Amino acid sequence: MSLTKEEVLKIAKLSKLSFEEEEIEKFQVELNDILKYIDMLNEVDTSEVQPLVHINDVVNNFREKEEKSSIEIEKVLLNAPESAENAIVVPKVVGE
Repeated sequence: MSLTKEEVLKIAKLSKLSFEEEEIEKFQVELNDILKYIDMLNEVDTSEVQPLVHINDVVNNFREKEEKSSIEIEKVLLNAPESAENAIVVPKVVGE
């Protein structure tokens, strides 16, 4: 399969791109090279190859839950420009 100049122009139009004449010819050659490579990959026999989901046999390594100390709410609110009821007040960005 190879792309014609018209097909490259159609792809460019669908992509909302515009190119000079020499760029169209260059892309035609490059896209055809890519398609040849894809055809070559499609010819590879992979019938004996198992599907690969992840390169490592990783199992879920969950760590134990442990409580950790956190920054105190008062210290957080000291850095806020405005606060109310132990919360940081921010400007409204969504209309009603």
